[in-house]
Amino acid sequence: MRRKVFVEVIARFDTEGKIIPISILWEDGSVYEIDRITDIRRAASLKAGGMGIRYTVKINGKESYLFYEEPKWFVEAKH
Repeated sequence: MRRKVFVEVIARFDTEGKIIPISILWEDGSVYEIDRITDIRRAASLKAGGMGIRYTVKINGKESYLFYEEPKWFVEAKH
């Protein structure tokens, strides 16, 4: 089972209004730069619950999901 962890996100907005996350501030104060975004779609978090825009991101070579559930950001974390 996973838990929903709300995180701070540094993001930029392009000229079309698209939100592009740049980095994530984890609950322990660590900052993780997003290397790449491979997919953006409206989807549910099946592991932690919730619905929003799901960003499939690569951080340090590992794929992860970052969700924008307006007005908050969250990730699925292990217990």
